[in-house]
Amino acid sequence: QEDLEALIAEFQSLDAKKTQVIETTCPPPSPRLNGSLSAHPEKDELILFGGEYFNGQKTYLYNELYVYNIRKNSWSKVEIPNPPPRRCAHQAAVVPTAGGQLWIFGGEFASPNGEQFYHYKDLWVLHLATKTWEQIKASGGPSGRSGHRMVACKRQLIVFGGFHESARDYIYYNDVYAFSLDSFTWSKLTPSGIGPAPRSGCQMATTSEGSIVIYGGYSKQRIKKDVDNGTLLKAEGAGKEEDKWAWSRLNPSGVKPTPRSGFSVVMGPNNRCLLFGGVHDEEEEESIEGDFFNDIYFYDTGKNRWFPGQLKGPKSEKRKRRRGRQAEAVGAGGEEVEKQPPQGPVEIVREVVAEDGTVMTIKQVISGLAEEKERSESEEEEEDEALGQQVEPCPRSNAMLAVKHGVLYMYGGMFEVGDRQFTLSDLYSIDLHKMEEWKVLVEMDPKAQEWLEESESDEEEDDTEGAEGGEEEEESSEEESEDEGGEEQHPSVQPDEKHADYLSRTEQYWIKLARSNMGPDAKEKKVVKVAHAMAKTFYEDSV
Repeated sequence: QEDLEALIAEFQSLDAKKTQVIETTCPPPSPRLNGSLSAHPEKDELILFGGEYFNGQKTYLYNELYVYNIRKNSWSKVEIPNPPPRRCAHQAAVVPTAGGQLWIFGGEFASPNGEQFYHYKDLWVLHLATKTWEQIKASGGPSGRSGHRMVACKRQLIVFGGFHESARDYIYYNDVYAFSLDSFTWSKLTPSGIGPAPRSGCQMATTSEGSIVIYGGYSKQRIKKDVDNGTLLKAEGAGKEEDKWAWSRLNPSGVKPTPRSGFSVVMGPNNRCLLFGGVHDEEEEESIEGDFFNDIYFYDTGKNRWFPGQLKGPKSEKRKRRRGRQAEAVGAGGEEVEKQPPQGPVEIVREVVAEDGTVMTIKQVISGLAEEKERSESEEEEEDEALGQQVEPCPRSNAMLAVKHGVLYMYGGMFEVGDRQFTLSDLYSIDLHKMEEWKVLVEMDPKAQEWLEESESDEEEDDTEGAEGGEEEEESSEEESEDEGGEEQHPSVQPDEKHADYLSRTEQYWIKLARSNMGPDAKEKKVVKVAHAMAKTFYEDSV
């Protein structure tokens, strides 16, 4: 703990040397997880702060601030003096006060080897109008934690749950704190009724009446199924500090999300909370297999109802699919889609070779697909052709979400294949009013994918700082140049039998991943070439 505090202090001393605000146009941020993405309350901008990146050997923490200009589709990096220390798994909330304020609470700092953690309990505010950071020192707040949730509710910030990990124990919380944006004071709430069980990474959303909905989350302890229906936290008053709060159980109708963790949540238009993606880990005898998702669910806070978000496809495509058919009662708006009868999930299974040569299965569950209905062969081929042209994010967990003008923006996230973790840096958007199609704003850069095996770290323990894959990168670049130079004699590098077998079994997976990030206009030949390159890189790294 002392070593981590010294490391944090060293980073802060470097940050203290910054004396002026510097804003520069830059490429999209490098891959990262568990940062915060927030919509500016007054400008067409998204604000990305903090996060972490793990390359298989080392964990990197960030306190960088990036701004995405929605209209220009461009990123800029904003360096502001005296920022919060580097962190991830914190929470951010935006309020419109004085030109906009971004509030940051808690989170964690990890040692480079990812084995030690320091949990923050500090509160910061970024004044967006003046571009200045300010640490708010107020006693009586929550203990240090990460994985908690925080929302702005009336004139308060409400913090719930989270966890704290140390060498001795692993604690989950279900306490509730309120920070007054008027008096700048903390108070611990003691609601009446039965509250949610301790958890981290849950859904937390405010209703139009000023109540708060808690749903799902993660805990290492088994939780009874009825808890997953959700819990409502309601203030019996006008949202003032002296209000009395009460817990009450929810029993929502509709089609709820399948069990998962690592999902992302954001408040959308029409009092609907949106849940995206996540992962469901299934423990096998010797390993954990993850089912990653890229589906959308909506929770209507007014009607206390869940329903899956269904893409309708572009209008021109819909006309093409309906040509020659009788018009059916397919929803043209969110309300009509919501009234459709619940449809069971469809499971898509992919196989990928893990490092030890065994086959790993990646499952993707998509709710309410049209394939559930029986159709004639011609209709099915027509539909598949249209759907095949649609772009969608690949399944992932821990994506960062923000909504501006009714449009959802999704940045990054991660998925796993065997022991390897892919950290993404792509940016997608979808109009939540129309729900027609995803748009790719920033494609994933395959070159940004780095993975260093633990065995390499063990063998090179004597080479400490500055030796992270340097020599190996040179060797691999030489090999690549040799491959490129002999391309005419050898159209592809002669693969061994395992490589050929791996490619034949996973080719469609890599093609879909490449296509989803290159966009619908990319030529098929180029998509296949990129997919094969990604598969080759992954296979060689695994071997």
